[in-house]
Amino acid sequence: ATPSSRSLGNSPSSPGNAPTAHSHGHGPKIENTSDLVKVSLAALGVVYGDIGTSPLYAFKECFTGEHGVPVDPANVFGILSLIFWSLTLVVVFKYMTFIMRVDNHGEGGILSLLAVLAPRGNVDKRAIGRLSLVLFGLFGSALLYGDGIITPVISVFSAVEGVQVYAPMIGTGKFAVSTASLVMPLTASILVLLFLMQKRGTAGVGALFGPVMMVWFFAIALFGIVGVIRNPSVLWAMNPIHAIRFFVQHKMHGFLALGAVVLCVTGGEALYADMGHFGQRSIRLAWYTLVFPSLLLNYFGQGAYLLSHGKPEGTFNPFYQIVPSWAQAPMVVVATLATIVASQALISGGFSLTRQAVQLGYWPRVAIVHTSEDAEGQIYVPEINWAMMVGCLALVLAFRKEGSSGLAAAYGIAVTGTMSITSILFAVVARERWGWSVVKIGSLVGCFLLIDLSFFGANLAKVADGGWIPLAVAIGIFIVMTTWKAGRAALEQFVQSASLPMDLFLGDLQERNLPRVKGTAVFMTGNPEGAPVVLLHHIKHNKSLHEQVVLLSVLTDRVPEVPPSKRVSVKELGQGFFQVIAHYGFMQSPNVPDVIRRCK
Repeated sequence: ATPSSRSLGNSPSSPGNAPTAHSHGHGPKIENTSDLVKVSLAALGVVYGDIGTSPLYAFKECFTGEHGVPVDPANVFGILSLIFWSLTLVVVFKYMTFIMRVDNHGEGGILSLLAVLAPRGNVDKRAIGRLSLVLFGLFGSALLYGDGIITPVISVFSAVEGVQVYAPMIGTGKFAVSTASLVMPLTASILVLLFLMQKRGTAGVGALFGPVMMVWFFAIALFGIVGVIRNPSVLWAMNPIHAIRFFVQHKMHGFLALGAVVLCVTGGEALYADMGHFGQRSIRLAWYTLVFPSLLLNYFGQGAYLLSHGKPEGTFNPFYQIVPSWAQAPMVVVATLATIVASQALISGGFSLTRQAVQLGYWPRVAIVHTSEDAEGQIYVPEINWAMMVGCLALVLAFRKEGSSGLAAAYGIAVTGTMSITSILFAVVARERWGWSVVKIGSLVGCFLLIDLSFFGANLAKVADGGWIPLAVAIGIFIVMTTWKAGRAALEQFVQSASLPMDLFLGDLQERNLPRVKGTAVFMTGNPEGAPVVLLHHIKHNKSLHEQVVLLSVLTDRVPEVPPSKRVSVKELGQGFFQVIAHYGFMQSPNVPDVIRRCK
């Protein structure tokens, strides 16, 4: 998915082509305004679940924790200014305006870029340089798994913590129980149910994702507007002078506070990763008409509350404290549903990312179960599902006392690392594919990296407090990916050395005049250029061949999807031999029985 990694493409293009600056994605076909609105609504659930639930914890974390700042008017204006300009510069300027112009046949995300940048042909100096870029990008995709484990936990934790604001205690007398003690078991229960649901697929509940998120965005905008109306002076925070004054006043402490500010843009990478599934137009429409205004209104509403009330005694949770008491209970329910939607998008992203990695040869083969007859993208990978569930529950137990505030220390480093790597890969594509000048790339990507690396640097201070968790997950997955790829390459080299070129094999076969028996034999081979080793062993031991022999190769092209019309090619080699090559995209699962049927 994403994560990234979190999407499906549909590309009729041939393998190995460069990304284009003019493609508009290959998501659902949009013929009129009604279609555009429907697709944009669907995008709300998948694309904006992560960034949309950030107001639950992002603003609060800037005033709590080790690097939090005191609640006073100057700091409230400074933090709001940083949040406003982070959303504007990272999401609007970087991703919406530039990064989304780069696609691999309509598909976005780090693994799609890797499919373009991967070295081919002789390993010369240029290919070695390209290989280092691929390894860099591969580590970025590995970081997404760390993000995929932390996001569901921090999101659900933050939503459930609203119970403490609504009802600090339940029961009376000696039966009174603090709701704080219920947050951890409730969070764990919701996550377990979510992972148990995965094998049933998301087709049934997927239709609810968009409407749930639409209700969520309208609700956070409404309560934000109420706060802003009560204290409209908060809108002055849009002036960047407040952000500059914040840094001047707090110096190094102000820089470290960026580790909390970055939480407001943690879902930015999803915009790019899901581009192929929904298309650029629908993603942009949803962002500019609903998501961006709602996020800003809610953050400014929380800021207005702090300007008027200061930091309250007891539970500090400005997100829920701007909600009227009569609406707090329903808001906890809506927030919990919204975080479940956000978590589902990241879990599905983990499945999609794994399938892409398998198809590109970076991951061991795993069971890929299709949960929908209509949507090929709805898949379930049992091994990844259970691994993510164990990881999420381990985090819930590890941070049961600190809650979402403790998890915020672990969150951010994975996202900022991936964002920095995306900027670097964008620079390479802009230079090679669009022919941009070094000055143009340097000024634009330099601006991107200044922001990305500032966030990343601020998050490095959180490594000891939990930031090591996504890094450890990413390093482990990176080692698996690179080891598996190297092993596959070594095995392929060995198999090729043991096989015979087809012309030599067929010439030898004609001279030997082997007995031919009735029927058809199908030999699978990863190398369409030579006679497979298993065929040579068959002849050696059985001293005979079938009348008709099919040499079947299933190849993964470096495009997201290959259409059915270009799926199978059949070539007659003579002497009853046929070479069949089936082409699949790296976001598709091969279906050999279907290939055999198409051979008719």
